[in-house]
Amino acid sequence: MRLRMVVAFALVLLMLSGGRLFFVQSLNAKAVAAEAVDNRTRVQETQAKRGQIVDSKGKILATSVDRYDLVIDQRKVDADKPIVRRKLSGGTTRESVTVEQAVGELAEILHQDVDTVRTAIIGDEGAKKNAYSVVAKSVTPEVRNAVNELRIPTLSGQLRSERQYPNGVVAGPLLGFVMNTEDQQSHQGAEGLEMSQNERLTGTAGKRTYEIGADGVRIPVAEMTEVPAVDGQDIKLTIDGDINFIAQEEALKKQNQFGAEWVSVIVQEVKTGRLIAIGDSNQLDPNDPSATEGTFRRSASITQAFEPGSTGKVATFAAALDQGVIKPTDEFRVPNAYTINKETINDSLKHTTYDMTAAGIFARSYNTGTVMVGNKMSNETRHKYLQKFGLGQAIDIGLSGASKGILAKPQDWERRQQYMTMFGQAYTQTALHTSQIAQTIGNGGVRIDPTLIDSYTNPDGSIEKNAAPKTERVLSEKASKEMLRMMETVVLNGTGTKMAVSGYRVGGKTGTGQAAGPTGKYDGHTNSFSGVAPLDDPQIAVTVTMYRPKGNWRSWSVGDTFSEVMSKTLNAYNVPPSNSKPNGYDVFIGSEQKKPW
Repeated sequence: MRLRMVVAFALVLLMLSGGRLFFVQSLNAKAVAAEAVDNRTRVQETQAKRGQIVDSKGKILATSVDRYDLVIDQRKVDADKPIVRRKLSGGTTRESVTVEQAVGELAEILHQDVDTVRTAIIGDEGAKKNAYSVVAKSVTPEVRNAVNELRIPTLSGQLRSERQYPNGVVAGPLLGFVMNTEDQQSHQGAEGLEMSQNERLTGTAGKRTYEIGADGVRIPVAEMTEVPAVDGQDIKLTIDGDINFIAQEEALKKQNQFGAEWVSVIVQEVKTGRLIAIGDSNQLDPNDPSATEGTFRRSASITQAFEPGSTGKVATFAAALDQGVIKPTDEFRVPNAYTINKETINDSLKHTTYDMTAAGIFARSYNTGTVMVGNKMSNETRHKYLQKFGLGQAIDIGLSGASKGILAKPQDWERRQQYMTMFGQAYTQTALHTSQIAQTIGNGGVRIDPTLIDSYTNPDGSIEKNAAPKTERVLSEKASKEMLRMMETVVLNGTGTKMAVSGYRVGGKTGTGQAAGPTGKYDGHTNSFSGVAPLDDPQIAVTVTMYRPKGNWRSWSVGDTFSEVMSKTLNAYNVPPSNSKPNGYDVFIGSEQKKPW
């Protein structure tokens, strides 16, 4: 009886199994096959190649290269089973080697210790085998290919992208740097152009769909579909890498000389507004951004605002000329101290009262005379010119963090503040603002927004030019010419005699402004010079700014920095020497032009 029950039960199970098999193979075959395919199907995202950043001459400043992480499944490595492969010496002859021998060969290729490599490949004795063991990171394609020849089971190279900056610190704060995405498979911009232009540089990822077998390896004969990735755009800058390197080196040299917090050197094309160089003394190597203090991972030339001091007198005198309230040769009696509206204005050095021209006041940079000139205009008029020169507005060159500085409304100027703004105090601007003013004067009074990005190159090779910069007439051409001649007087017979450049007529303005500390109290200075050359046909503007130098202010000078950078830029761009004689204005009334400071 018991046997019959067992047989009956077995027959029932057999019938159920047969029914299930009939259902699977006949009635539901398509669904089961589809499910099997789904289980075998894998979708792999393929990364787009990040675009390059190149300078104006095509020199690569930032690029992405293919690198491989070598990984292995230790569970599938049998230390006792020999590896059969082609001989490494070449040919078709096959050989059998031990895993230990292959480990030794791998260690030699990777320049690693044999024990370290053995542990990564086989695992520690008695320990649980790791399904994903990293043997080496970021190896070159050549190393990956050499490793593949060893035929170590499941040892493979996982493709990853590595961002490199072959010129190191050149334009580092402009380029910025990248960080890994959350999945660690690609990069995203973390600072500088890498961040602000991330969408253009990144491109669009593709995908690859394929089937795998039970061993996890792709089935070669199975169908594979692929949507190709679209690489990111390359970005061409207006920056000349060679000139930028010179600007950075000269800025660093000046910082070291006077122990300044930072020094900026900006080189700009006068007729186009294109930025040739933005050199920061606090240099950033994008290959190792952690080595640079956070503040200076961005360019101080655009992020750090300061009271310009006497370079701010350019706006005052330019406005007065444009308004027609003065001529360069107008006469003024200029004392060492000048009281107006119960406020006393002093010059930096005591001097006797001089009968001077307006051009002479500008050349010797006297605050007293500058207030006499500025007071011929309303506060509203002067404020309007400051705005037209671009002050109080952030300059957008495609970088984040640009400072707009501080420019209060004229109705908010306090009694003394209204006079201080005439000689570059009580408002702030960046070094790039200073350069923009020099460009405007040199370009016949027309301001052109500075540009850093020239164009974008698409993956198919087509070029997308950057939008044309905005332009605005700030001064009449007549006022600009008079202003340039007054700036030449600064270099010939004023505070800027150290800024001369052999063979070229140069015009510019020196500046020493007081710098306010965290409490608002003045506890430091900014020293600068901004000029253009050659004055017969202005082509290049160079602005040097030194923030908080140490020592006695009378010893500070950025003259050699300006002259060196201007000279090398003019030569590099084949700008012909001046073919006209210097043409400055008289500084003093009368024939005697050499008087004590």
